[in-house]
Amino acid sequence: MIISAGGALIDLVPQRNDDATLPALEPKLGGGPFNTARALGRLKAAAGFCSRVSRDHFGQALLDALGADGVDTSLVQRGEEPTTLAVAHIDPDGSAAYSFYTEGTADRLFALPPALPDSTRALCFGTCSLVLEPGATAYENLLRRAAAQGVFTALDPNIRTGLIKDPAAYRARFLGWLPHVRLLKLSEEDAAWLADGTPVRTALEQWLAAGPRAVVLTRGADGLTALTAEGAEHTVPGVAVDVVDTIGAGDTVNAALLHRLDQLGALTRTPTGDEWDDVLAYAARAAAVTCGRAGAQPPYAHEVVSP
Repeated sequence: MIISAGGALIDLVPQRNDDATLPALEPKLGGGPFNTARALGRLKAAAGFCSRVSRDHFGQALLDALGADGVDTSLVQRGEEPTTLAVAHIDPDGSAAYSFYTEGTADRLFALPPALPDSTRALCFGTCSLVLEPGATAYENLLRRAAAQGVFTALDPNIRTGLIKDPAAYRARFLGWLPHVRLLKLSEEDAAWLADGTPVRTALEQWLAAGPRAVVLTRGADGLTALTAEGAEHTVPGVAVDVVDTIGAGDTVNAALLHRLDQLGALTRTPTGDEWDDVLAYAARAAAVTCGRAGAQPPYAHEVVSP
């Protein structure tokens, strides 16, 4: 099983209405780890979700969607607190920024579970879950414990600057995670923010030397690049698509990378160069499908076909 660990929330996405002073906001199911779990399920991976979800109607809708996509929710904790909300702001190019409403919400009260299923092959972390306490410390402890047990671990920081009150402290904490991470995936924007003035290429090499076996950098329409601990570099172009918005695209990449590595049997060994090209191309195709529709709607397996 591949488990995505982290928050689930409701994205309030503006609807186009040229006559309105303020756009109407439509609720969409979201949250980076939640989107990754759904993408894994839709790609027909054996997928699980580890989080804490509200008992309100939004929380139930989140769980129902996971179930519909075949995701195991036995590791989901429940709480009476409300669901986190994120208001999306969509730029003309389809990119999204967010304002968050997180005080007293259920997902930030996640507690370290006693154990993961014996079938767990990979565990993915990221986004707000590693920022908002006390849940952030619980997720960090889960990351460290899983890595010590030999589970393949992946990290997508997916930076939300509005939630990070002390950037220097967060950057230092990020460096502390790297020895426990096998695959680090991040966007160009996140890499630049984390590098904090250091040239991004230099920062990527420093992070790679700190522990991960590979770093994957997403570059929007320009594709994806993987740097490996063996010193190799692999790049694939992006897939052309009429972009509706980019919500959930990075989360889809997380799922596609892990699922394809698992299909190739490469979670427990070093992928070959040809396998990296295959994995990156698969992730690029999957992300393009997500960008072609509104909100975080990851592709199904039959939609990620070879060219």
